[in-house]
Amino acid sequence: MLAITDYPAFAVAIIVFLAIPGPGNLAILSSTAQGGVRGGLVSTLGIIAGDQILLWGAVAGIAALLKAYPAAFAAVQWAGAAYLAWLGLRLFLAKPGQGAVLKLKPHHFWRQSFLITLLNPKAIVFYMAFFPLFINPSHQPGLATYAVMALTIAALTLAYGLIATVLAQRLAERVRASARLSGALTKLAGTLLIGFGLKLALSK
Repeated sequence: MLAITDYPAFAVAIIVFLAIPGPGNLAILSSTAQGGVRGGLVSTLGIIAGDQILLWGAVAGIAALLKAYPAAFAAVQWAGAAYLAWLGLRLFLAKPGQGAVLKLKPHHFWRQSFLITLLNPKAIVFYMAFFPLFINPSHQPGLATYAVMALTIAALTLAYGLIATVLAQRLAERVRASARLSGALTKLAGTLLIGFGLKLALSK
């Protein structure tokens, strides 16, 4: 028997969480702008892969380990911040007409999104705090309960990524027609990534 108390509320909460602007959303939009629908979908799969590792890591109690050893938490935090800032700086310094800063091969989109997701230790703590809200305390949650939650998150992320990719592709077609607008959006994307990196580094 599953120990989820309110599955619909759990699903709605995940959708709201997905819609919050962040590095993952930016990765999907950027990948779609450079690699089309295929790039956006591959980026989404990278996010799902990284998210599942963090999710099951939280279930296994990695969050407790990170809290017990602040140095380990800080190391992962700084690694994630540095990676985001590095990507953002490359985008911001890109010159008009020089081509995409990131390579357009699908496996690069996957790796970029995977690392952006995986190198965010806050996500592990989030899952550790989030899951108990939908677990019935009178029932010991087994593997099946967490598996259903994990599959739900993966499915909703895939659906969200598909919708975001289709919408981003339509926008990208208009952006490509204007070199000035394209350059401005590239610098904006770089600025946002640097900002996400700084926020992650300075957050406590």
